[in-house]
Amino acid sequence: MVQSASKCMDLLRRARVAFQAGRTLKESFRLSQLEAVVRMVEEHECDFVDALRKDLHKVRGMGSISTVVHKSTSLDDCVVISEPLGVVFIMGTWCSPIQMCLGPLVGAIAAGGANAFIYSFTFSSHKLRQDLTTDGVYLCRKLQKKILKMCFTFVECFLMLKDGCQSPGNREEGRRIAQAAARTFTPVTLILGGKNPCYVDQHCDIATTAQRVAWARFHNAGQSLVAPDYVLCHRDVKVRLVQALKCCLDIFGPILPILTVNSVDEAIAFINKQEKPLCVYAYSSNSKVISRLMSETSSGSFCSNDSVLQSLMVALPFGGVGASGVGSYHGHYSFDTFSHRKSCLLRSTRFETWQHLDRPPLTAQLEQH
Repeated sequence: MVQSASKCMDLLRRARVAFQAGRTLKESFRLSQLEAVVRMVEEHECDFVDALRKDLHKVRGMGSISTVVHKSTSLDDCVVISEPLGVVFIMGTWCSPIQMCLGPLVGAIAAGGANAFIYSFTFSSHKLRQDLTTDGVYLCRKLQKKILKMCFTFVECFLMLKDGCQSPGNREEGRRIAQAAARTFTPVTLILGGKNPCYVDQHCDIATTAQRVAWARFHNAGQSLVAPDYVLCHRDVKVRLVQALKCCLDIFGPILPILTVNSVDEAIAFINKQEKPLCVYAYSSNSKVISRLMSETSSGSFCSNDSVLQSLMVALPFGGVGASGVGSYHGHYSFDTFSHRKSCLLRSTRFETWQHLDRPPLTAQLEQH
């Protein structure tokens, strides 16, 4: 049955409304849906078998072969091998050279990548940077290369390099990189910017909150993808928060907008109306408030009663979702990013008990079922 575009759009809209209402988040709902799938298969097994016979000339009885094959392969070894993607391209940033350049580089080397190219949109002119990245001084000259200037367009770069890419940046740059990578099916990890919200509840230590928010927003001269971009402050504590922030800040610095909300519900609704951010921050001594912000908003990462630090934890993956990016890295997650997990089944030739079931020609007995 072919449906019109308007009908399809209406179905998508209704599905999105149901998703945003949080129906799929409940464990009971998920379990009931999975049980329904199992029940559907069990109650209509004959219908599936008949359909396979009519469409693909499958013999009756083949519907249960998957179970039989599973039992036979349980005697064999299932192995997952991590193999390097190959030549990877790491685009760093001048304002976070360790985290955005050397961090991914470690993962690429650990994964066994043949080459790792490092490029920054704006390189520092400091001689130290040049000395530390000189080819062949610390890393293998043939395997680890640096590109200080963009001598190719994105398309030309990805036509030459088809194995992998990681890049931070804004959404426009991310869109150009993704479009160029799509031409050669190059896997990409994009850490993109956005507007990171910070909710300040009426139940929190205002002095500590102000110090941590101020540091997070204004450290590194405000040049950070994970800094809070605006504050959603509960009406009851806004005046106190503003006064506390004034005591923490110099007269000059990046702007930190402070918006007033009347409840945590209003804060969550406001955040969910925006595109998914790289980070969401929540300051509150009420664990229920923290739990709600964490579970009822979607973001690349979340941190309670502090900011930025979650992006520095190597035990946690760091990356975006939706408009704030795709993929992640950090610690062993960087290894996974620059690796392909290859599925391997190691079978023996000693047992062929089920050969008449999983390989043609099928026996006459099976045809009679």
